[in-house]
Amino acid sequence: MGHLLPYAANCSLLFTEVELLERPAAARAAGFEAIEFWWPWPDQPTPPDADVDRFIAAVRDAGVRVIGLNFFAGNLAGPDCGVLSIPARSAEFRDNIEVTVGIGKALGVRGFNALYGNRVSEATPQQQDDLAAENLAVAAKAAAAIDATVLIEPVSGPKPYPLRTARDVIAVVDRVDAPNVGFLCDLFHLANNGDDIDAALAAYGNRIAHVQIADHPGRGEPGTGNLDLHRYLSMIQTSGYSGYVSLEYIPTTTTIDSLRWWRQQKLMDS
Repeated sequence: MGHLLPYAANCSLLFTEVELLERPAAARAAGFEAIEFWWPWPDQPTPPDADVDRFIAAVRDAGVRVIGLNFFAGNLAGPDCGVLSIPARSAEFRDNIEVTVGIGKALGVRGFNALYGNRVSEATPQQQDDLAAENLAVAAKAAAAIDATVLIEPVSGPKPYPLRTARDVIAVVDRVDAPNVGFLCDLFHLANNGDDIDAALAAYGNRIAHVQIADHPGRGEPGTGNLDLHRYLSMIQTSGYSGYVSLEYIPTTTTIDSLRWWRQQKLMDS
């Protein structure tokens, strides 16, 4: 028997055929009840209130639920990969916490992804890790006020990002003295980094607080690579996870065409 976990659409990578504020409605029209976003304003930790209000209204009007939102993490399409462990940018993360959690309170968001930050030359790894733990504790306290969880994930690619394996992430989670900091299990990044996914799920499956997927190699939709996503998701469900699986992939065709596998799966399950 396969897994029964529901899917959510990452609207920072899916539905990019339309403007950002139109994507919640596009996702709803495609059949999704839940969505997630990276931080919608990559160059602004504290965007104008009017912009935030428009974002909240777009989600509400679409009738979808936001189940995940990134804290400010810089330009993920450029040199950045999070800021919370970088001394020169720590204030950006701190300033962003209130805004992000405020959006979360308005929309019922229960998961906030805190991207760690690349290694930098102006501070030692130990100094960066100490700063990260401090900032994550502040974020976790703010998130706890709305019964939400701060998520930490592995990231792949050429950037000097220190959290590459499930074990790397769990070490950070365990260092923060807060019960609402959890493991974001991104199966694509784990595969791309060469982590042993079976071993990682066996060891840490019961620590998973959120799941993201894309196929590997390529980061396309399921079926474009060779990851046994259905088996991994079945293992994750067996470990006790019952939340959403976010589709955080780069479509190889239009978003709607890239979801053909999902429509077929829903027909088989109905």
